[in-house]
Amino acid sequence: MIFSLKNCLLKNYLPKNSLSKNKSVIFGLFTFSLLFSTISSAQEDKTSQEVLKQKSDILIQLKNELQKLQQLQQSYQDKINQLEERLVQAEQAIDSTQDDVSDTQDELETLAIDVSQQGNQKAANTFNPGIGMILNGRWLSYSDDFEYKLPGYFPTEESGPGEQGAQLGESELNLNANVDDKFYASVTLAFGDGVEVEEAYIQTINLDHGINVKAGQFFSGIGYLSGKHSHSDDFANRPLPYEAFLGGGFGDVGLQTTWLAPTELFWESGIELYRGDSFPTSGASNSGNGVWTAFSHLGGDITDAQSWRFGLSYLHADVENRETEEGEVFTGTNKLLIADFVYKWSPDGNRGEQEFKLQGEYFNVNENGFFSGVDNELTNASFERNQSGWYLEGVYRFARQWRVGVRTSALSSDNLSVQFNGTLLDNFGYSPEQHSLMLDWTNSEFSRIRLQVDHNNFDDEQESIWILQYIAAFGAHGAHSF
Repeated sequence: MIFSLKNCLLKNYLPKNSLSKNKSVIFGLFTFSLLFSTISSAQEDKTSQEVLKQKSDILIQLKNELQKLQQLQQSYQDKINQLEERLVQAEQAIDSTQDDVSDTQDELETLAIDVSQQGNQKAANTFNPGIGMILNGRWLSYSDDFEYKLPGYFPTEESGPGEQGAQLGESELNLNANVDDKFYASVTLAFGDGVEVEEAYIQTINLDHGINVKAGQFFSGIGYLSGKHSHSDDFANRPLPYEAFLGGGFGDVGLQTTWLAPTELFWESGIELYRGDSFPTSGASNSGNGVWTAFSHLGGDITDAQSWRFGLSYLHADVENRETEEGEVFTGTNKLLIADFVYKWSPDGNRGEQEFKLQGEYFNVNENGFFSGVDNELTNASFERNQSGWYLEGVYRFARQWRVGVRTSALSSDNLSVQFNGTLLDNFGYSPEQHSLMLDWTNSEFSRIRLQVDHNNFDDEQESIWILQYIAAFGAHGAHSF
């Protein structure tokens, strides 16, 4: 490069005849050229070193990033391997659980068969029935000359307060259990003057579409109180319409089918077919199909503090030779219509401290048939009559353990022709009424003491009956319905 520059200068800028004369100039230019070349070369070397250093730094950074990515990849791969191992273990556990469930189902089915058919003692201990006892005793006081009689209405064995003094009442022994995965069974024995079967039935469980079937001897689902045991009532006795029209409550041997609708509101409907041996029917007519019923109940919550239920029920009974102790006989049909309602209030739904309950039912009965009397020598006299009755009661819990309640109930009946004067069907122009006041103390959900007074106005004479009642429950005992 230096020699090129020198030659250029000599050839282009200096004439040949002046070369010797200007050696100093040429030397100066040569020196300047050499210096410029040296400086330029040094700058180029410095720039190249900086570039190399920058590239080296970038390469180191890339290597570090690559190393980090390789480490992260290895970490993810380790996690994936762990998850795959856990997945395999989970699949193995599911297979093992399914095998265990299958084995358990087989064991349960075998155990249920042993209980129901073979009576295997070991299996029976596994399905021990719940055993519960209800003591429902009371003490009564009224005047010696008082006779409990509702003029114009058929008397029943269960009607009336009973004898004065201490009574065992209607104490109950209940046994119940799931028979297997399809059936539930319950037996209730009542102790009073003797021992009788109050209920003994089998009932399906886990049927589809809200359907339930019950068979055996059981209380009917008509009305509000009929399907309940008396110890769960808010008063010591049933109101007059239940006494007069159902003998306290209707129950018989039969078949019941209910359907619970899939609605937001509670809506249950049912039909029943009974043999027809219990009041108000008799004689098991129609080849042992003497009674059929239908009912529907609808209810729900108004707010968190308020709830309600309303129901309509119908009972149709073919009566054959329903006879009183005096020998009076009725044969015909009995048609009963019931409308019931219940309203409950408690602050925020907490009934433990404060609660109010309003309850009432209306009854309408039509009887059409033939009556045979005793004193007036009536034989198969044709008649038709309508009777009605109602009651209304309110119960208020004013403290955790204390409640007070009032109830009024009344009956009315058509006047029959003069040929029935003086007979059991003659109401003598009276409409029986009863007014009750009660106060009870509940120590726990298993014990209660109640004091009640009934003021009866059945005819010209009025009578008050005092009742002191105790209720004690021990053993297995299911919750009461709404």
